[in-house]
Amino acid sequence: MRDKLIISRKNMKKARPEVAFNLGITPQFLGAIERGERNPSLNLAKKIADFYNSTIEELFFWFKQKHNVSNITNKYKNFSFK
Repeated sequence: MRDKLIISRKNMKKARPEVAFNLGITPQFLGAIERGERNPSLNLAKKIADFYNSTIEELFFWFKQKHNVSNITNKYKNFSFK
């Protein structure tokens, strides 16, 4: 389910412990997220997306072709955590 997370990590040539350290979580928790066993909080999902220079939608959601992902992304473009 979370193949994009694993592919993104491997494309960056990063080991799970290194990514987990940068995100402030354990490698075990990152592994559980990658396997789809655990869901990250919205804050953590944003940190993961930023780390991979991606978006939450691209990493965590699968849309049918009829959905326009750019419209969804643009809707939340100015969203920030305070």
